[in-house]
Amino acid sequence: MNLIEELKWRGLVQDIMPGTDEQLQKEMTTGYVGFDPTSDSLHIGSLVPIILLMHLQKAGHKPIALVGGATGMVGDPSGKSEERNMLSKEQIDFNVNGIQKQLSQFLDFDTSLNNAAVIVNNYDWFRDFTFLDFIRDVGKHITVNYMMSKDSVQKRLETGMSFTEFTYQLVQGYDFYHMYKQYGVKLQMGGSDQWGNIVTGTELIRRKEAGEAFAFTAPLLKKADGGKFGKTETGNVWLDSKRTSPYQFYQFWLNTSDTDAVNYIKVFTFIPPAEIDQLIEEHTEAPHLRLVQKRLAQEITTMVHSVHDYEFAVKASTILFSENTAEELKALSENQLLEVLEGVPRFTLAKEKIQMGENIVNLLAETTILPSKSEAKKMVQSNGISINKHKVADIDRMVTTLDLLNEKYLLVQKGKKNYYLVVIE
Repeated sequence: MNLIEELKWRGLVQDIMPGTDEQLQKEMTTGYVGFDPTSDSLHIGSLVPIILLMHLQKAGHKPIALVGGATGMVGDPSGKSEERNMLSKEQIDFNVNGIQKQLSQFLDFDTSLNNAAVIVNNYDWFRDFTFLDFIRDVGKHITVNYMMSKDSVQKRLETGMSFTEFTYQLVQGYDFYHMYKQYGVKLQMGGSDQWGNIVTGTELIRRKEAGEAFAFTAPLLKKADGGKFGKTETGNVWLDSKRTSPYQFYQFWLNTSDTDAVNYIKVFTFIPPAEIDQLIEEHTEAPHLRLVQKRLAQEITTMVHSVHDYEFAVKASTILFSENTAEELKALSENQLLEVLEGVPRFTLAKEKIQMGENIVNLLAETTILPSKSEAKKMVQSNGISINKHKVADIDRMVTTLDLLNEKYLLVQKGKKNYYLVVIE
């Protein structure tokens, strides 16, 4: 398969401009994707355009990642129901730096390569571009009728749209034109909601330079149940390990549905198609083994974080969800323990009580892990309570400082899947 054929097989092509496939087969082509600096970290929704750039480079073409230091000041209306809040120049600069660091881990920037990756910031060419120059050199080439016909504009007409957002497609279009002239860029890629903005760029290149440029977009991912991809109860799944720990990141992919996992392993990994087909076949024969989810979580956690982070995530999962892992739990450092238990409900207990020894029934009731002493007593008697992965068999069991993990914590387990972290203060 050539590049476009493989991307189509992986579900990464929605709209494509005629001649794009031929251009990519003809010569090394420079292509780019734009990233919006609304935060100092990208999230997993940004992985699709990143992976498009990685595929492009692996196929021998030259990738450019554009971080929108200028366009971030305007705000892209595509896919938005209302105008977003404006960020300060200082905040955008901070976000741009964070995004540039993240992008550098996915692409090869070795300058000895003909197709070495490049990162650019469109603020560099917009900061001295006056408004009069812009409407004279850019605005006169694109009609209002053309701009009004775009879906990103049409969908916002009922609720209202500022002139600032209306002009966004011209600004992004000029990015393509500038990079066509400056870097020889002939291809732009992005999400399907960007198609109108991207085409404006190809039109500007045609009208100003009589040049030819190409484009394709990837579909916006959705979960099989209709939910928004990349969202959890706690919000976005970030690429920054400080916002979403590698363990949480790993768990997100591990817990995807069978339908989503089969889709995601094509989109988010570079496993060869034949190997993916074989893996899906094995998964279908024994879905309870979750072979696709496990391989997906391994590949993407390793790519975004590291092999070490992946191995720790597997170890942490084993500790929490397997029996007889008390020693492994005890061996975790405080940081590792808190990473594994991030998101687990927390309760506090006075240090004095543990020092004197606290009856397990009283502890469960006082922390409100169970609503009353009678409920706590019943749960213990039915073998439903564990402390630090040890079953509690006796309602007279006393919890002391000898039970503490890292001299400060108790992991209480109720039933098979309900965990609670008691912090001794």
